[in-house]
Amino acid sequence: MEEWGLAREPMSDKDAELKNPLTLAFIGDTVWDLLVRQALLDTSARVNTLHRRATAVVNAGAQSRALERLESLLEEPEKAIVRRGFNAHCGHVTPRNQDPVDYRRATGLEALLGWLYLCGKRERLTELFTAAFPAGVPEISPTGWKTTL
Repeated sequence: MEEWGLAREPMSDKDAELKNPLTLAFIGDTVWDLLVRQALLDTSARVNTLHRRATAVVNAGAQSRALERLESLLEEPEKAIVRRGFNAHCGHVTPRNQDPVDYRRATGLEALLGWLYLCGKRERLTELFTAAFPAGVPEISPTGWKTTL
């Protein structure tokens, strides 16, 4: 798998921090999607249901709500990454079906996830992902997250 780029040496915090926040969000989007899909595999749902549940959580609105649940847990360097992602200007317009503020907040969350992934902070990723979906949150009702990268 290493030749596919799935397992690589972590970057230093500083090297990852120097990445464009939209680049961090680019990888963070995939990390979020993978964590959600891994968590959903713990259910016995059919593929169509898995897809519907995943798309309910892999969108700007759901990611913005997840960030709200995480903000109090973030350390100062993590908050700075989220701010950079939130303030980053992309070359396209916000999708019509998404609230612009939710879209920017989701970009901030994705930038954080990308930074944590690139730095090799898998335990922190898992901790934050688990905190994003406490019991009773309607997006996904996990019985127990066993999600790790």
